[in-house]
Amino acid sequence: MIVNQQIERWLTAQQAFSDSARRPFVTLSYAQSWDGSITTRAGETLGLSGNESRRLTHQLRSLHDGILVGIGTVLTDDPQLTVREWRGDNPQPIVLDSQLRMPPTARLCQRADKNCWVLTRLKDDSEFDGNAEIITLEGDDDGRVDLSEALQRLWEKGIRTLMVEGGSQVITAFLKAQLADALVLTIAPTLVGGYKGVGNLDLDCKSQLPQIRPLHSQMLGQDLIMWGNLHYREPALA
Repeated sequence: MIVNQQIERWLTAQQAFSDSARRPFVTLSYAQSWDGSITTRAGETLGLSGNESRRLTHQLRSLHDGILVGIGTVLTDDPQLTVREWRGDNPQPIVLDSQLRMPPTARLCQRADKNCWVLTRLKDDSEFDGNAEIITLEGDDDGRVDLSEALQRLWEKGIRTLMVEGGSQVITAFLKAQLADALVLTIAPTLVGGYKGVGNLDLDCKSQLPQIRPLHSQMLGQDLIMWGNLHYREPALA
């Protein structure tokens, strides 16, 4: 069985048997170097995935109802978030954008098939002049969109499975909130020494770190693909 089939069967099974608690099943998926870098520095673009891994990413998109990125990824990469290199339907594009910095000219605002959803905490969207649905949510203690409320709203709008592609702040926020259920990680055979995919999780001891188990791995072209379920422990009491 090729890697693509293995991952699709595994992911479909996890989604089917997940205890969703009325929120979407969340899959983190991104590419990094062997030293954990996703790019050279914040705000820079660096394509790390090989051709086979890039097709896997498009396959994963086809297996989810929605795909979410942060506004930083939009401003840096101007992605389309479509399924262009695999068969299947495009997922619903969703952007986390606390300050409503979404450019009306972004390619996500030019999509003919799906109207991009922008999750923000700002009440006034009168100045946004783009083709997108603005969804206003409460902010968390850091002034960002509250992820728990965001997932609940996405559930109410019919999103049952959600793929999160990045960037680093979004990946870290989902891990800190313990709201990511699975991880599919592409590791490119290179060292970058740059901007890391996972930031500070504010955890004090090893026992609190998110665990990936069971852990699966296979080579796909020149890249190593690792995948598994994410498990969390309750923070230690003070």
